[in-house]
Amino acid sequence: MPTVDIDPDELRELTGHEDKDDEQLKTDLFGLGLEFEGLTDDGEFELEFAPDRLDRLSVEGVARSLRYHYGDARGVHVPSTNDPDWTIVVDDSVPDERPYVTGAVIRDVDLDEESLESLIQLQEKLHATMGRKRAKGAIGIHDLAMVKGSPATEGNPTIEYVGVTPDGDRFVPLDSNEELTPEGVLEDHPTGQTYADLVSEYDRYPAIYDDLGLFSFPPVINGKRTEVDTDSRELFVEMTGTDQWTIDKMLNIVCYALAARGATIESVRVEYDVDDLVRPDLSTKTKTVAHDRIETILGIGLAPEEVIDLAERSGLEAETAELEDGDLAYEVTIPPYRVDVLHPLDVIDDLGRAYGFNDLEPKYPDVGTVGGRHERSRLERSVREQLVGLGFEDLLNFHMISEEENYERMGIQPGSDVYGGGEPATIKGPYSEDYTMLRTWVMPSLLMVLERNTHRAYPQDLAEIGFTAALDDSENTGVGERRRIGAVLASHEVGYEDAKARLQALCRRFDVSLETPPTDHPTYISGRTASVVIDGEDVGVIGEVHPRVLVEHDLEVPVAGFEFDLETLR
Repeated sequence: MPTVDIDPDELRELTGHEDKDDEQLKTDLFGLGLEFEGLTDDGEFELEFAPDRLDRLSVEGVARSLRYHYGDARGVHVPSTNDPDWTIVVDDSVPDERPYVTGAVIRDVDLDEESLESLIQLQEKLHATMGRKRAKGAIGIHDLAMVKGSPATEGNPTIEYVGVTPDGDRFVPLDSNEELTPEGVLEDHPTGQTYADLVSEYDRYPAIYDDLGLFSFPPVINGKRTEVDTDSRELFVEMTGTDQWTIDKMLNIVCYALAARGATIESVRVEYDVDDLVRPDLSTKTKTVAHDRIETILGIGLAPEEVIDLAERSGLEAETAELEDGDLAYEVTIPPYRVDVLHPLDVIDDLGRAYGFNDLEPKYPDVGTVGGRHERSRLERSVREQLVGLGFEDLLNFHMISEEENYERMGIQPGSDVYGGGEPATIKGPYSEDYTMLRTWVMPSLLMVLERNTHRAYPQDLAEIGFTAALDDSENTGVGERRRIGAVLASHEVGYEDAKARLQALCRRFDVSLETPPTDHPTYISGRTASVVIDGEDVGVIGEVHPRVLVEHDLEVPVAGFEFDLETLR
């Protein structure tokens, strides 16, 4: 989950509640869904939050949420913007792979070390999440005093977003004193080497020019000439990407954070061949939410004025309306910085948080049946107890994963016939490239845990009963869902025989027959790998993990493991 580092003293100052001690702040933040993970070396709060609330990637965003929570702010606030003075002209030479740009001018900025650090953190966190590590959207922030706009026909200053050849004009990038071509940046600059794969296949590279020359090489690095420091009083914010909606929403989040510091937002005109845009786009949107659905989901009765009050305390606004059948509903206004409100349920979640989930009184449902444990749940519980009895530590990992973790780092190809190689069920619009698909098998998740636990003592014996999914045309939904048992043993002396002994013991306790005929699998060592055949059905794989996979996961001890379908133990 994403984390953000917040200075509690700065948070108290921005909320106006300097009387709150650290424990009170932690409690209030938890009520917003922000979990305290510990203190950084600098004494800041490390907070974990839901990846959809990207407006909380900065201390300014967290403070805004707390002010609503405390009742110090209400309703939708939209910063006023001055008319555009600057223009970004998009040239025909811009690479087709990265055609979109947006921007804003920020005036009356008062930056100190803390606010500059917060701005940089917000920039990098947006890159890592919504920007997909700069692949979908990248942010450039410049000292406006060092940008010289070319005069346009209307007399307004203009900069150009263009495409340049790899050996094009030279410029001095950040953290360097040497003039480099764009190609030279990718080859010789540390930041350029990190992000080279984003543009290295382009025929022409994205570049932004003013009247003095190239000053930004998105999505890789800015020029040193326009570097921002605590003396900067006016900023030029530009963002490029593969999707206009994404970079516009990223821009809104940055603008709101700077406006919270007292800055003034000035619009920028973006000139495309076929259309002109004025950005930032701070327009609101609305969702229609039925009153009956609010009460049903939250399980409480609310008067219309209470719903409106809860909406305003959530940073939203609500007006009563009627559905086609005459039932009571609300037209809820969503502020420009909220990228997560996609459905009426998202609005109801906000209303519930404003009411206080801890204040909801539990009650028995109005049904005439008695609940009981599902048969599959009984099996899972029984298997889990047996695994713990065999010495395994029980895990619960995320069902979502990235293609790189699920396939590439495990040495298998998507859609291959090997165990775990099914076609992925991917997420159409993921918020993070770390979670782009449903995992097709459990083993990658277990190795990721081992990778993060290299500082802990061995042996480490881990097991999980988890959900997996892969595309399957034979299913009505098009996706085959499975519950699978995965286990790994990691120590200096572990081998295939150790994993098989645990597997045999598990199968004996459920009175099923086990065979392990030799097989090959890219994740495991050839000659030390076998199929898991239970009651005559090939349902999994067991073996010693290949050294290539171990090195990929920074593991320095042998690992053996097995995985198979849970249902075969019935």
